[in-house]
Amino acid sequence: MKRKICIVVASYYPDVTRFLLKGTTDFLKKNGIKNFKKIQTTGVFEIPVLIAKNINKFDGFIALGCVIKGQTPHFHYISKSTINALMKLSIDYKKPIGNGIITCLNKSQALNRSSPNKKNKGKEAANGMLSVLNFKLYG
Repeated sequence: MKRKICIVVASYYPDVTRFLLKGTTDFLKKNGIKNFKKIQTTGVFEIPVLIAKNINKFDGFIALGCVIKGQTPHFHYISKSTINALMKLSIDYKKPIGNGIITCLNKSQALNRSSPNKKNKGKEAANGMLSVLNFKLYG
């Protein structure tokens, strides 16, 4: 069965999300998924809206982005509301959404978590989404 996957990328930190996107697309291709579309937005807060607008067009989604803690509580509000919205969409529509939105204390930590030479969170999000998409009951 041919699966259609949508990758929604927030480009606010392009040097971070470029690595997340590469990890994601490399993993999908390695696992035989060639039918994917990329949608770009500016920040992570917009990702759930774009997924909601496209929820019936794709079998699974991967959300990629980065939120770095600053001097205000903005970090906590954006992170929590975005993650909660993604989970609600996934449950309500029974569609897997891989969470590759990294929340970090500083830019160095963000680059480390998106590095192609280490544990790339984009790759991990793609793996999580595929594992739910391909879930089978045994027994």
